[in-house]
Amino acid sequence: MSDRITCPVLRARITSAQAAAALINDGDNVGISGFTGAGYPKAVPAALHDAMVDAHGRGEQFRIGLWSGASTAPDADGVLAEAHGVSTRLPYNSDPTMRSLINLGEVDYVDAHLSHSAQHMWFGFYGNLDVAVVEVTAVLPGGLLVPSSSVGNNKTWLDQADRIILEVNSWQPRGLEGFHDIYYGTALPPHRRPIELTDPMQRIGEPYLRIDPEKVVAIVETDRPDRNAPFSAPDENSSAIAEHVVDFLRHEVAAGRMPPELLPLQSGVGNVANAVLAGLGDSEFTDLVAFTEVIQDGMLDLIDNGTLRAASSTSFGLSDVGARRFIDNIDTYKGRILLRSEEISNHPELVRRLGIIAMNGLLEADIYGNVNSTHVMGSAIMNGIGGSGDFARNAFLNFFLTPSTAKDGAISAIVPMVSHVDHTEHDVHVIVTEHGIADLRGLSPRARAERIIERCAHPTFRPALLDYTQRAWTERPTARHTPHLMGEALSWHQRYLETGSMAPTPPDVR
Repeated sequence: MSDRITCPVLRARITSAQAAAALINDGDNVGISGFTGAGYPKAVPAALHDAMVDAHGRGEQFRIGLWSGASTAPDADGVLAEAHGVSTRLPYNSDPTMRSLINLGEVDYVDAHLSHSAQHMWFGFYGNLDVAVVEVTAVLPGGLLVPSSSVGNNKTWLDQADRIILEVNSWQPRGLEGFHDIYYGTALPPHRRPIELTDPMQRIGEPYLRIDPEKVVAIVETDRPDRNAPFSAPDENSSAIAEHVVDFLRHEVAAGRMPPELLPLQSGVGNVANAVLAGLGDSEFTDLVAFTEVIQDGMLDLIDNGTLRAASSTSFGLSDVGARRFIDNIDTYKGRILLRSEEISNHPELVRRLGIIAMNGLLEADIYGNVNSTHVMGSAIMNGIGGSGDFARNAFLNFFLTPSTAKDGAISAIVPMVSHVDHTEHDVHVIVTEHGIADLRGLSPRARAERIIERCAHPTFRPALLDYTQRAWTERPTARHTPHLMGEALSWHQRYLETGSMAPTPPDVR
């Protein structure tokens, strides 16, 4: 029996994953921990998968509503999707099996801004939360919980659930105690008060999660690693994007719009984001700070080499090598890394107040600056909007980053009209591809179109984009504010669906 559970009352509730899973019923809404593959429950989802498969084999229905902080892993989202045991999923998912069921219409997906997910639960939009299944690092004598490698929506799930199942994971380093700042000052309107955080590393809460011990129905002991995803070394396109971003930041400092140590950084997840962080590490910038959602290997690198002074986040998103480095040197990161609930890490009030520099990816952008970051060809979900909207709308400066083409050049990331809008032109400041950077601030729609096509579009698609904008201007003489040819605006997507390529045939370029 683990020494991680030192509360006598709760220690008596240690049981097997199978017995814990038996406390979850068909039709329950289940809130699980987890954010970008960190801190999710490892044992109960697997046992729940088996119970669902057995029930289905007997001809019985067994499906749950599954809520989380963000994405989890194949041994959480994946196994429950394989069991066809999920009716509703929110607020963010990246598991390919779950994605497939969402796009097949088997799972209803509520793709919410991460800053909205907890408060929408409080407002009752999602229904009652029956069970919370939350991974923690330790249970202390008074019943306080040492959080795990992510916080996400755990505070809200533990507060609001009728029943609580805890997974105490010995793989998580015991030294995580003290890395967290859990804020318990949120309230519903009209009783809300300002969140008094004015520095990214300021503590406004406490290092522990609270629970009502009477709600804890089971505790399961585990010793299993997070889903630690490897990151590729920056390729030529990612490195070019990173160079453009770093050069642009130099220009902003020279123009007096931000200090030499920049403003707090937010970085999305992925290889392009890591390449940008690597570019900052190779630059002259120093004494930086991050106020973000996920700490990836690139941020550990910046902390280690002194470029980044500190980082506030809600989760880790490390490779195996990065996780081992953090665990082996955990004491050196204490005081330099702070993990918060996502209702704080993504809070629009704080993003606006702190003046965040936001850097996120996109699937496609159109000539006027509207961005689609979630849907392939207008209908199929990729992952979800996550926190990009929380940061983009409220940031001091936002970047949307992408290679200019996908699918070996068959898809242009710059199109006449996006097939789905996540971030309107009003919220998009700067678009970056390997070909260049388009600063859209202060520009009219037509000026934005000229700049995006000239600086960001791939040369293969640039003539067709210019042709489209010129003909739209000519053929819509009384609608020239944001001119479109409505019969052609989505023709590039239709051409891809029919032929496997967006590339225009010669007659299309007149």
